[in-house]
Amino acid sequence: MAVRRLGLVVHEGRPLAVQTAGTVREWADRHGIGCTDIDVWKADEDRRGGMDELHHAGDPDLVVTLGGDGTFLRGARIAAKNNAAVLGVDLGKVGFLTEVACRDVEAALEAVHHGGASFEERMTLTMRASRPLEIPAGIESLLRYGHGPALPPPAVRPESTEGDGWGVALDVTALNDVVLEKLARDHQVALGVYLSGRLLASYSADAVIVATPTGSTAYSFAAGGPILSPNTEAIVFTPVAPHMTFNRSVVAAPDESIGLRVLPHSGQAAVSIDGQLRGVLDPGDWIGVYGAPRRLRLVRLRPADFYGRVRDRFRLTDAPATALDGESDAFWRPTTPVPPDLAHLRLPPPPDAPLPRLPDSAPPPDDVRPSLDEAALHPLADDVRPSPPPDQAPLSPPPDVVRLSPPPDEAR
Repeated sequence: MAVRRLGLVVHEGRPLAVQTAGTVREWADRHGIGCTDIDVWKADEDRRGGMDELHHAGDPDLVVTLGGDGTFLRGARIAAKNNAAVLGVDLGKVGFLTEVACRDVEAALEAVHHGGASFEERMTLTMRASRPLEIPAGIESLLRYGHGPALPPPAVRPESTEGDGWGVALDVTALNDVVLEKLARDHQVALGVYLSGRLLASYSADAVIVATPTGSTAYSFAAGGPILSPNTEAIVFTPVAPHMTFNRSVVAAPDESIGLRVLPHSGQAAVSIDGQLRGVLDPGDWIGVYGAPRRLRLVRLRPADFYGRVRDRFRLTDAPATALDGESDAFWRPTTPVPPDLAHLRLPPPPDAPLPRLPDSAPPPDDVRPSLDEAALHPLADDVRPSPPPDQAPLSPPPDVVRLSPPPDEAR
């Protein structure tokens, strides 16, 4: 892709990130490409929502993040609004999302600009709520102590129609997770949890997490949830410290929504989206989290090695009982041609294949440029429905929701 405009998200607390940002700006200037810093603020300023930030940056088609996965998420919430690609430059501690080191940033930009990069698509989440989200006065300063200003509550999407029972559609794009957590230290949040409109159970817990496969290695993993391949299409529900026997995660299909209703005797619950406080719910309020039609495009300069990253980032060690067998090979793949019945599988490259390298500033030959196979985008499901009065026909779901349980009065 020929880069037309570039957005830059910098972790200002890291000198190397600030230094590398200068390199990116110089590269953009040499190529006549506009470059705007995004998601920046001063002490007396509020942060912008995703769409406002996108317009302020001039609708970039490439967002470069300089930091760790947290900085990457700051750029992702903006890039997903207009299908921009995201290139993560790694300065963090975990680095599941970032792609290149600071020393390689110019070569990486050349690769993207001249068509030498591929793009990996990741599932995202969006949501509806019983009402527009708000952050009560005083709570933000308490929960954000030691951090910068909070993002504003998400805007209501224009397709919302209040009063039809389906709530309001919120302008939310979550790459990792949506979390509903307790506000009072001594009081758990009480929630009715619905999958595809059907009650799974009522939970009393410190928090509940609704995560994408990308987010399965983040908060959900820390709470005991499973690791999902980012190539999976699924939604993971994980409770945090539930006061009940059933404390397992549930993996739902991508078109199955997860509804969270705050029960009448619960305390207030904070709504966080990719780690950012975005609203507070009162008893009786609800949110419905479901797969978004938008995908996030991640820049990839070499074949993805997700499981290698899992082993490396989590510092996985082998069982002591296997020590006598020696260290296992990093990859297991024969050198002979792949049989026809295995040709559709994702396999590592042959052991004797040359290691991929970042291209130089010259564009690569046409025959080695990877192509982007655009996945078909389809709207997924919302969740909670009220029962219509006996003399009223059930309301049709809004166009952004598709798979729900049948209306309560429908014949079985």
